[in-house]
Amino acid sequence: MKRKAVFPGSFDPITLGHYDIIKRGVSLFDEVIVAIGINADKKYMFSLEDRKKFIEEAFKDEPKVSVITYEGLTIDLCRKLGADFILRGLRNPADFEFEKAIAHTNRRLSKIETVFLLTASKTSYISSSIVRDVIRNNGDYTVLVPESVVVTK
Repeated sequence: MKRKAVFPGSFDPITLGHYDIIKRGVSLFDEVIVAIGINADKKYMFSLEDRKKFIEEAFKDEPKVSVITYEGLTIDLCRKLGADFILRGLRNPADFEFEKAIAHTNRRLSKIETVFLLTASKTSYISSSIVRDVIRNNGDYTVLVPESVVVTK
């Protein structure tokens, strides 16, 4: 049986932390589906097309990684795709508390397991919101994201 995991998020933009979790997830699963969630109430810095392109470009040489977009519950997406696992990264204790509640809810509503990977210490401080703030203030965002993330003004 193929072990398939969904790695959900907004990826606005993908960071080196996300990149690390996906790379490590590839060694654990036969397939990692990076699922970009669409939330109509959220304001994004990057278009959905750009976010998808950044991730596809970063993993163009990794056949076990695919990128999709979705709306609705992640567990419904997992059922539709035949994925038994949700992959999540944890940077700190606050992430753990937040993600634990979601994981318990998902287990209550389905049989889908959440697998947590601790972020690498060298990327644990990076978040998409920090990257967006660096970009807004004309800082060097390139040290925080994969090379595929390009800001055009």
